[in-house]
Formats: sequence, C-alpha cells, structure tokens
Amino acid sequence: MKKTKLFYLLLSALVFISCDSDNKNETLQLLPMPQNIEVDWSQMHRLKNGELDSNIISIKKVSAIPEAKINQDEAYSLTITPDSVLIEASTDRGAYWAKQTLNQLVLQANEGNKSIPSVEITDWPAFRVRGFMHDVGRSFISVEELKKHISLLSQYKINVFHWHLTENQGWRIESKRFPQLNDSSSFTRLHGKYYTIEDAHEIAEWANKHNMMLIPEIDMPGHSAAFIRAMGVDMQSTQGMSILKELMEEICTVVFPTVEYIHIGTDEIQFTNYDFVPTMVEYVRGFGKKVISWNPGWNYKPGEIDATQLWSYRGKAQPGIPAIDSRFHYINHFDTFGDIIALYNSRIYNADQGSEDIAGSILAIWNDRLLPTEQDIILQNYFYPNMLAFAERTWRGGGSEYFDNNGVILPTDQSDPVFIEFANFEDRMLWHKKAVFVNEPFPYVKQTDVKWHITDPFPNHGDLAMSFPPETELSDSYTYNGQSYNVRPAIGAGIFLRHVWGKTVPAFYDDPKENHTAYAYTWVWSPKSQTVGLWASTQDYSRSEADLAPPQGEWDYRGSKIWINNEELEAPVWENTHSEKTNEITLKNENFIANDPIQVQLIKGWNKVQLKLPVGKFSTPEVRLQKWMFTFVFVTPDGKDAMPDLVYSTSKSK
Repeated sequence: MKKTKLFYLLLSALVFISCDSDNKNETLQLLPMPQNIEVDWSQMHRLKNGELDSNIISIKKVSAIPEAKINQDEAYSLTITPDSVLIEASTDRGAYWAKQTLNQLVLQANEGNKSIPSVEITDWPAFRVRGFMHDVGRSFISVEELKKHISLLSQYKINVFHWHLTENQGWRIESKRFPQLNDSSSFTRLHGKYYTIEDAHEIAEWANKHNMMLIPEIDMPGHSAAFIRAMGVDMQSTQGMSILKELMEEICTVVFPTVEYIHIGTDEIQFTNYDFVPTMVEYVRGFGKKVISWNPGWNYKPGEIDATQLWSYRGKAQPGIPAIDSRFHYINHFDTFGDIIALYNSRIYNADQGSEDIAGSILAIWNDRLLPTEQDIILQNYFYPNMLAFAERTWRGGGSEYFDNNGVILPTDQSDPVFIEFANFEDRMLWHKKAVFVNEPFPYVKQTDVKWHITDPFPNHGDLAMSFPPETELSDSYTYNGQSYNVRPAIGAGIFLRHVWGKTVPAFYDDPKENHTAYAYTWVWSPKSQTVGLWASTQDYSRSEADLAPPQGEWDYRGSKIWINNEELEAPVWENTHSEKTNEITLKNENFIANDPIQVQLIKGWNKVQLKLPVGKFSTPEVRLQKWMFTFVFVTPDGKDAMPDLVYSTSKSK
C-alpha cells in the first residue's frame, strides 16, 4: 500500500489522508489537525481488546522539536509503528498534548477496525493562549460541571480556563476574612451560590492535572455592586482599597496560592481614583502573581501590566504587552450556524500565528440574561461546537481573514478553499460529536449541504405585512415598481442577512437597510413520505439581552413567515409572555434548540420551502438588537442529527 505524506501548512484546507492501492479512502478525524503528519496505511498497529498496550509506549525528553519555530514548550512528535509508540517532547506539557492526539487515534481505531496506521506527527500550537471563560459572577456552574469542561476541552488542547468570579450580581468566591461578601443578602441573583475555598483548590488542582492554566478574575473597580452591597463602600475609596488589599492577599495566598495570573478587570468604569489601578497591580504582583487587565480599560505602558485581554473592537494590542484577543469572541451573542463559520475562518488578531505581543485568544460566555440551568448555559450558547472550532483555529493558526472582514456567510463556490476547509472541519467535528460528546448538549448538525436562493430586499416602507412578487411565483429575477430584483445563492442552515453587530461583521447583504423584505427559498427532496424534525427560527436570542419573546402566533416582531409546500408553518407556543424587559426572567423556548424539534410531514419527492423575512427598525422596544436572519434545517425527530437522505437544491437537482 502506498505511503501518503501530507505537510499541513497553516492555511491548509485538506485534511483527508488517502491511500489508493485498494481504492479506499481513509480519514483521520483529529481535532485540532496536526501541523505536520505522515501516514503509512500499509503498516497498522492492532489494538488488544480495544486498548493500546502501555508497555510499548515510551516518552523521550528532548532538547527541542526542530520543526517547531514557536511555542517549543508545547511541541511534540508522535511516532507509531506496528510494534511501538514513541512520544518526544521537551516538556511535560508537550508530552501531554501528544497523549491527547494518541487517545484520539485510539478512539477512532475503536470506531473502525481496531487498528491504527503507522503515523509520524510533529505538532505545535500557533498560539500559546487557547482558552474559554465562564461568567459565573452572573450565573453559577457547579464544580463537577466545570471539571467536566476542563477535562473534555483539554482533549482538544485548550490550555486556559478564565474563571470570572465576581460581578454586580454576586461575589462567588468564599472569603473567610469578609464572610458578608458571601451572605445571601449580598446577591441579587442565585442568592448564596458561591465557591468555597476548597472548591477553588479542587478546580485549580483539576486544571493543573489537565495541563490547563487557571486564570481567576476578581473584577475591580467596576462590576462591583456586590462588593458595595456587602461592604458598604466603593472600591475606589480609601476604605474600599484597604478592604480590597486584604481580599487580594487572601485570594493570592489562601484561595489561589498556585495560580500564575490574577485577572483584575478594570473595564466599563468611571475612574475617580487614579491611584487605584497602579496600586492594585503593584500589590497583586507583590505576591508573585502576574496581572491581566481588560482593554479597553485602564491605559498601561509596557512593564505596567503582564497581559491585556481585548474585549471590544476598540481594543488594540500594544507593543511590549502580550495581548489576548477576545474581540468578536463573545459567544453569548452567537447564533447556532452562522457565527461558527466566522469563528472557524477568522485569524486570531488577524495574525497567522502568535508572537511575543499576540498571545492568543479566549472564547467567552457572558450570562447577563438569566438561564434556568447550567445545561442551558452550555446548550443555548452553543458552547461545545464553538469551542471545537476555536480549538482548531488557535492551535493551527491561519484562517482566511479577520472576523470583521471574513463574515458569517459560506462561499457558494464549493471549490473555494475556504468552503472546503470549513466543510472538512464540519465533518471532523460531527465525528467527535458522536464519539465524544454523545451525552453532552451539542446543538449542531451538518449545514454545508443546505442551499438557498435569497432575493434582493424589497422596500416595505415600514409596512411589514406588504406582499411582493416572490409570494406568488418563484423566479431568478423580479421586476417590481419598475425596479429589477435579483436572486443570489447562499449555503448554510443559518443565514444572517444583517449581523447583530451591523456592518462591522459582513453578512449576506453588503449594505442592509431598515424597512425591507427579503425572501429565501429552496427545494428539499425526500426519498419517501415521512415525518421529520425541523429547527427553524427567525431571531436568535442573545444571552446578554433582555429582549421579549415574540407575540403568540408569530415567529418574531417583524412578521416573518415560513411555508412548506405552500402551507404556512405555525410558530411555536412561546412559554414567556411577560411584557417587562428584564434580564432576571429566564430565556425559555425563545431559542429553537431549547425546544423539541417541530414535527413536519414531508412528501415523497420535492418539497418546497419558502421564507418571508421583513425587517423594520434594526432596534425596537421589544428587541434591542435585531438579528435579520433565519435558521432552517430538517433534523431527525429527536433533534440529534441532520435528517439523512435529504437533498437541498434551488433547482430541483439531485
């Protein structure tokens, strides 16, 4: 059997490794894909009872991995032959990542013929910071759930857990010196829910065991209403700073004695005491800790801070200060299908790989809107699919463009390398969904085969009920009031016509305007008459907005409609019916993935699907940030997978 050698460059789009002697394709579904790999399918290592014999595994400490020009401390090589497994690395961290790759190969072998091809992998990360952040100041996630996230994501070489512990709603880390911080009366949400010092030690030890750096955040001087309620003083006051110093001594020496970094926030606050930030940075550093701060926030010069974390588009990396890019990486604003495309394709800080000044990135969940359970936090923020896309991009580096140029729409040319790379990633991710995340919330199904035609927008002059020619006849072009309106293709299960971040993030329309109506349609071939599930939505509800659920009987506040075979599809019955805008009433079934799939009857043959998508103002009293968009994909009745054997075509072509 012929040996196939592939060198994976940073911008490589090919991930399939094939052999040709028996006309069979073989695939390694590794996530993230290694930088450099050589596979010999003619030599196979057999597993015994589905396991690898630990006696044949050897780990060799070497001075360096020559191919790795950056991040040597995480680089490794892995060589598998029919009778041996050799791991080489210069550090224990590198050896740990090699073991994660080896574990994935064993898992895949158990899915197939219980053998592993002979393989040589040389691998290293493009960025040294690859992390996730949980905002447990506004919410609360149990210790066991956090440990599960750490152990699962470490398998994909995520190496940072950013633990945002304090917020206006609550101070969620125990203090023995100031127990009033943890008193139920000091909370405005999830009263009395906090982590004990023993919990903090357990998380820190668990993170270290899984080669993950723990970064606790104690937000100061902003986002500190819980501190003010408990202590009766502002952080920036003389008394507040005195209390905070005692707290930070406790944090650094008792609660988190082993962590390297402490995050101190400093964003979204009016500074009244200009000595506050320099004093607190110097104080925390005095305990041997390095300090991270949000940007925009306090303005630092090189040497005054150890790293900044960029949170707004206005945030800029500064020479001499390592930057962590979290701009556009707030997944509480993401939808299910469109934003993951931009996330996967987007370079980190528009760089192919890290440097002294560009450390990497952290993907963040902010829970301004209360969600009923920790499972809802993971489900409704599409946590695991986004983390796998992020894990591959931060490890592999590269990407097509940055988020603000790349956008959320797939190329319709399926020979485009950007399309190919995302489609191949999607296949790998869905393999891991079934193999690793089978019992976890993983709201994603294949979307690269879902094809649409979308019209140019018709002006509705604020009358969202106006009808236009596509409602009576489907065509490739229309004439209306003497103007021509064309139709363009799109691919995906979720299509943004205008992104929630407006023109900053490109979507389907280059210049979307208020008071317009769009139409989308496709044909879906079914091999038989059958009942299928449907994920459908026309507004993804952000987990950071107090938006109201749609009126009963409507998909949204814009008058959107969905027809299947010319029959209008009824909107779900919305569980929330309140009229008061508040973050303290939980999201219920506003987002389709929190619901059972809609049950739909398809006929044998071609089924017509059409959507009417009006928009008025881009911000309304009911919904502050309109997502002019739609989601539509047929799934299995239980919603666990895409419905098999269907064909989406705009021209009734199989």
